[in-house]
Amino acid sequence: MKKIAKKIGLACLVLALIGIYYYVALPAVNIHSTGFWAALEVIILFLTAISALVQLRRRAVSNVVPIDKKERLLKQLKSVKIGAGLFLITLAVYCIGSILSSPIVNADQYQKLMQVEESDFTQDIKQTNYNTIPLLDKSSAELLGNRKMGSMVDMVSQFEVGSDYTQINYQDMPVRVTPLVYASEIKWLTNQKKGIPAYIRIDMATQNTECVKLDQPIKYSKSEYFNRNIYRHLRFHYPTYIFDDQIFFEINDEGTPYWVCPVKKFNIGLFGGQTVGNVVLCNAITGECTDYAVQDVPNWIDKVYSAELLTELYNYYGIYKHGFFNSILGQKDCLKATNGFNYIALDDDVWVYTGVTSVSGDQSNVGFVLMNQRTMETKYYKVEGAIEDSAMSSAEGQVQNLGYQATFPLLLNISDEPTYFMALKDGAGLVKKYAMVNVQKYQWVAIGDTVKECEKSYTRLLATNGISESTNSDVFESVTGKIKAAAPVVIEGNTHYYIALENKEGVFDVNMSDRSLIQIIQYQPGDTITFSYSKEEDGLHTVMEIQ
Repeated sequence: MKKIAKKIGLACLVLALIGIYYYVALPAVNIHSTGFWAALEVIILFLTAISALVQLRRRAVSNVVPIDKKERLLKQLKSVKIGAGLFLITLAVYCIGSILSSPIVNADQYQKLMQVEESDFTQDIKQTNYNTIPLLDKSSAELLGNRKMGSMVDMVSQFEVGSDYTQINYQDMPVRVTPLVYASEIKWLTNQKKGIPAYIRIDMATQNTECVKLDQPIKYSKSEYFNRNIYRHLRFHYPTYIFDDQIFFEINDEGTPYWVCPVKKFNIGLFGGQTVGNVVLCNAITGECTDYAVQDVPNWIDKVYSAELLTELYNYYGIYKHGFFNSILGQKDCLKATNGFNYIALDDDVWVYTGVTSVSGDQSNVGFVLMNQRTMETKYYKVEGAIEDSAMSSAEGQVQNLGYQATFPLLLNISDEPTYFMALKDGAGLVKKYAMVNVQKYQWVAIGDTVKECEKSYTRLLATNGISESTNSDVFESVTGKIKAAAPVVIEGNTHYYIALENKEGVFDVNMSDRSLIQIIQYQPGDTITFSYSKEEDGLHTVMEIQ
């Protein structure tokens, strides 16, 4: 009975240790998961070691073999040989599976993972609406989020802002959203019963930052421990699913927070050709999970494919056109994405933008691609020009005395010209100016304190170089009227004149930092004036040119 009890106790101990390992490491029970094979080898080694120690102790106690001959004994132990054999077999399967899944063997299949459609730039990318383009990058959004959190005195001592900052379309506007997280393990201990009360939402066009307080708190998140940790919650619900390394925090049209969790699909061998096969949608408040096939994902979800995965898939498409060895040796027709990306909102979806260049590392693009983060639809535009790094350096050169740094650019359509648009930030990470750089003629650079001023300078630059016949007629409105009142105001250190016209609604803002508008000081109330302006919804219209 004692022997049976000992065996049962040992079995329970082994099972408990394996359970602890599973609870901590969370491997998927799936042969396509590298974590599964690693866990299998760890378990084999562990069981072999336990078996060897048990037999060693048994023989040592019975004095069958002297204790000082343990090494010779271990070699003779049958269980050790079996364990070593199983370990080597699993290692061999893993190594062979890795080789047979690699581009060395399957370059043609890798090249066909992404379907790329060639399209027309001016047809697909319409004239820009500045109310719907993101003017900030992630690092700028983080500054705004931390600043907003610092003003929330009722929460700042207990919570911090998470690092997600997912860019999505929310009610047709580009925003970044990120949940709050517990400030420390102690803060988690004192607050986890109530959960996380809010998330941060930043309008990337207006820079308006909100801390959205929830009626019901977030109970499932990355900052939770134990069973409410989102990764553990997903694993226990879907033990065989291999979740992508990136899961995305999003909100639906009603502002309810969700976790969008892509499930990896391996299309080539055991471990190769990763795409997305399913998406698990987890309500961050209730923990309720819904499993969707990737083609059935609701339209309000914006991120299924990470930008990194899409870029990797495009590189497979561009590099392996003539096989694996050509990608290393001759490199005929080999193209790759440039070393950065940004996001564009089109048709209520978020698309990843990146340039396309040759693998030789020259400083020019042969075109660019837009890749849909929900559907993986990919469009290629043949537009030759400077790579983004060159455009960023060109913009920084215009303000080199100020030491501003350019963000990775967006691609815009300005007067049917592909144009890089970027923010210029100071050493503290604050946006100070904006720049537009022509893709094909990257020495054409326009700088402005505001987006409208930047565009005004850029359209003038295009007209000067014979690209556009008119600088403003298609973009701005024109008005003529008598000045009813004029008043100077100072905004962020710059003098503006606010002008009211008789029988005209709204107020017209003349920025005196624009030298082309300095003539406004010659006008008095009662004078007739004509100018073009950018109409704004809040009634404070920006004057672009005095005619």
